[in-house]
Amino acid sequence: MSNFWSIWITVLTLIVIAGCFFILRKMSKNNTGIKEGESMGHSFDGIEELNNPLPKWWAYMFYITIVFGLIYLAMYPGLGNYKGLFGWTSSNQSVRSMEESKAAVDAAKAENRLSQYDREVAHADEKYGPIFAAYLATPLEELVKNEEALKVGGRLFLQNCAQCHGSDARGSKGFPNLTDKSWLYGGELADIKTTLMNGRNGMMPPKGGLPIEDSELEGLAEYVVKLSGGEHDAALAAQGQGSFMKGCFACHGMDGTGNKFMGAPNLTDNDWLYGGSRGAIVESIKYGRAGVMPAWKDILGEEKVHVITAYVYSLSNK
Repeated sequence: MSNFWSIWITVLTLIVIAGCFFILRKMSKNNTGIKEGESMGHSFDGIEELNNPLPKWWAYMFYITIVFGLIYLAMYPGLGNYKGLFGWTSSNQSVRSMEESKAAVDAAKAENRLSQYDREVAHADEKYGPIFAAYLATPLEELVKNEEALKVGGRLFLQNCAQCHGSDARGSKGFPNLTDKSWLYGGELADIKTTLMNGRNGMMPPKGGLPIEDSELEGLAEYVVKLSGGEHDAALAAQGQGSFMKGCFACHGMDGTGNKFMGAPNLTDNDWLYGGSRGAIVESIKYGRAGVMPAWKDILGEEKVHVITAYVYSLSNK
């Protein structure tokens, strides 16, 4: 955080606390000129306002809260870049900046320099590290038969993948359904692990980057509907085929079955990532599509990715 924002946050926080204190002091005194317990001259619906002070127990409770807040901010981080008298951090950056090497973590642990978060991570690694190492040493073909490993993979999926693919892994618009047999980049174990490890960047440029006019979009969409086996206008689809041959086949293939090496969808089935209506198809062609899946190798590590791979594979191969 820059010094400017650090100072801004610190000053603003202290002003708010001081403001609470002075408002509380002011409201605890009788500054109205009206004796305590007498009418303030306001009434509504038969209820009259009296000049009564704040209850002392209520005011004292707020004073204690203010003092507690100041002590807390002195001891722990909360005022910009100020680290607090205890120097507590939720994440030990000095250790993490060294690529989280085991030697660095062990050294920090021996000197009791690990933060609370790092201590929990280190404890988890000691407890579960050997388990995941054993899973990684197991070929995926065998791991998919290990019910306990699949349960672990399912929990990892819910924690890291369900946000996009859904808790049931059936996906939504723009996010693939992982429970069917339709795979953009291949559904074999090696393909799935490569996808999880390295991520994917899918890109279809507007109109495929081809000299396709807006007037051709309706016919091209009709031809795509024909490829997927839907009811279609034969004459319009024939016109669209000409547009398809301008270059769409370079990615989707002459027969429209796609190309898993490029992530180009199969247009001959009825699985649609962005919708299979004519309107949705026209929108995809006209404006293009861009989909990004992050790489998980540096986030979860290969051990956990290995287990998730087995789980994802099992979803469509039950």
